[in-house]
Amino acid sequence: MSDYDDDELNEIINKRASEEQRKAEIEKRKQSELEAQREAALRAILAPEARQRLANIKLIKPDFANSLSDQLIMLAQSGRIKVPITDEELKAILSQLTGQNRRDFKIQIRERGWNEHP
Repeated sequence: MSDYDDDELNEIINKRASEEQRKAEIEKRKQSELEAQREAALRAILAPEARQRLANIKLIKPDFANSLSDQLIMLAQSGRIKVPITDEELKAILSQLTGQNRRDFKIQIRERGWNEHP
């Protein structure tokens, strides 16, 4: 390879890297804007105590908290729940959700006699 080819290759690599970096910055900005919109919507539909409870849940179960936030926003926008949601109402919603997800397991132990042989 000649020096010309190396320079051209380096230029292409640098150009490609800067394009990827620009795309990543745009994506990061979009994510920040979406998060800001979500937080503004939650401020509008949750009472301060309920927002704090949701923030605490987010520390432990971020995926669950994000899913719950999306559902609450969607329900509020469609008018299916009254706003603002109080802490007590959020506790009731959480209780219903955990009740749906909880499964009861029964373990039965059957004893076999010593004399039982197939």
